[in-house]
Amino acid sequence: MTGPGDAASRRDGDDAPPPRGGAPEVPVVLGPLTPADAAECARLEALLFPGDDPWSADAFRSELHAGHPYVAARAGGRLVGYAGIALLPAPAFGRDPAEAEVHTIGVDPMVQGHGVGRRLLRALLDRADAIEAVTFLEVRTDNVPALALYRSEGFEVVGTRRRYYASGADAHTMRRPAVPTAATRPHDPR
Repeated sequence: MTGPGDAASRRDGDDAPPPRGGAPEVPVVLGPLTPADAAECARLEALLFPGDDPWSADAFRSELHAGHPYVAARAGGRLVGYAGIALLPAPAFGRDPAEAEVHTIGVDPMVQGHGVGRRLLRALLDRADAIEAVTFLEVRTDNVPALALYRSEGFEVVGTRRRYYASGADAHTMRRPAVPTAATRPHDPR
């Protein structure tokens, strides 16, 4: 499953230490991404992923129109991050589990290192966990902060896609096992 453009999953690391300086932190609020955010998402994409075929505003609108869950991070009313996931529920009859694929995570460089990427990722994983989905993503093999973030949230590398990005960079495919909900978790009678 892929999103718009050549990149199914984008990369963002948010485990870097917070920037130094005296600037006060602005509270970040998560909420739904809307079609009105598409132009700002495209601007951030071009800033964050210049050599890797950044998504256009139309690509974001297309994902929203398709009904994929997308989350916005806002600080002072300004969009400072976005993330999206595709969900494929398990078939009604069968043994295949539900699946999810993280399509994109992007955080404005001005707020990177403050946990925004982690909060966005967790919002997506909450959606995947609600349907007990195995979750996949692709991430550049050289994006050390993003790899650390994803590993800390239970992802492991399961393969490598050579020259996956438009820049020619390789991508790791990562997988996070399904997390059982309380309703399906085995009961421990102890």
